[in-house]
Amino acid sequence: MDKARETALRVIHAVSENGGYANILLAEELKKGDLSELDRRFATELVYGVVKAGDTLDWIIGRYVNKPVKKMEPWARCILRLGMYQLFYLTKIPGSAAVNESVNLARRYGTRLKSSAGFINAVLRRASREPEAAAFPQGTGKATEYLSLKEMHPRWLVKHWIGLLGYEAAEKICRFDNEPAVLSVRTNTIKTDRDELMARLTDEGCAVEKSALVPEGIKITAHGAMKDIASLAEGLWQVQDESSMLVAHVLDPQPGDFVLDVCSAPGGKTTHLAQLMKNRGRIIAGDLYPARLEKVAENARRLGITIIETAAGDARCIGERYLRQADRVLVDAPCSGLGVLRRRPDARWRVTADDMKGLPPLQLEILESAAHCVKQGGVLVYSTCTMEPAENAGVVEKFLAANKDFTLVETGQYLPEQKRSSQMVQLLPHIDGTDGFFIARMERKTK
Repeated sequence: MDKARETALRVIHAVSENGGYANILLAEELKKGDLSELDRRFATELVYGVVKAGDTLDWIIGRYVNKPVKKMEPWARCILRLGMYQLFYLTKIPGSAAVNESVNLARRYGTRLKSSAGFINAVLRRASREPEAAAFPQGTGKATEYLSLKEMHPRWLVKHWIGLLGYEAAEKICRFDNEPAVLSVRTNTIKTDRDELMARLTDEGCAVEKSALVPEGIKITAHGAMKDIASLAEGLWQVQDESSMLVAHVLDPQPGDFVLDVCSAPGGKTTHLAQLMKNRGRIIAGDLYPARLEKVAENARRLGITIIETAAGDARCIGERYLRQADRVLVDAPCSGLGVLRRRPDARWRVTADDMKGLPPLQLEILESAAHCVKQGGVLVYSTCTMEPAENAGVVEKFLAANKDFTLVETGQYLPEQKRSSQMVQLLPHIDGTDGFFIARMERKTK
């Protein structure tokens, strides 16, 4: 599996050293088409596994070397991470193969690494012989560190979740994040219905089951290469998590409405809104970056949607452009993304505690601006893909306190299949079995 390991190494290096995104870089590598299906799966496992393990792998490496991992030559560091992941997490891979192929990679990647081959060989062989040296610390006062290392999450985040939800819940969320994410898709009801699509996907070699949360949702539990599934290219479905699909139902747009989605890219919720509107009416899809809006337009074309217009601009200024014009406004705000770590293996190591402090003021500013666009009697929905109270209920409560012409309605009653008696909806991965998601529906009073 030399090609698989080399492919994985290139992606891991680009993620860790250049700040790239694992899913995008891996997809680009796999598109080159020179890997067998077995190699594709192995490369995918290696990339997501190594990136997800992050600091835990560096801690393990640190048990066998005397110098800081961060100060190693970058390619050597990435090769050691790749080798250690195979030794400690892939039990079906022989230790000798993990060591030997890592040394081969060191020799293959230019003269600057040839001198590192012996070092890499010695470190990995010692780890193979003495795995007990990397046993995670346990005992009094070690619970947070142990959970952080064992479940491969930043220590500060584990400590935060324990304080917020308790140790047991924090442990369950961490474990959920480490499970493979089931491919969840949304039927494009403009072109087909769920039963027809499920039959088509089955014919295309997929294993499918209905979502219990949304009427157009399907879980694909087994499938081949995405490029070989013709129904995707034909625009019969869109990849989207079940929790994310709930947002459009809560906004509940009607055919003929004028709708604003102020933070729309890459367009999953935007195109869902268009489906619920039966492709009749007008949707403005906004985003700060024009390049991101190209993805919205691309998805709309593939799905056969014609009512979406893209408009680049700062969402904090959107109220000046569409003052009191919109029937419905969606603010799917930029957030910490802590509810979707299962799907973004590198995200857990990117976000910091300082990042999170700056988010609620930004979210509130966007919500305040977007609210100016809502007509009397119109609807405003605020959503995030996180479980953080400060980013969720905290933002909504501050907004409502300053905007008495808006009222919070019972958001849980707008869920399409499993209604709740709750003013605001907070989905939690360890309880609901979905991405962590928050949704609140507000309405502007008519008088």
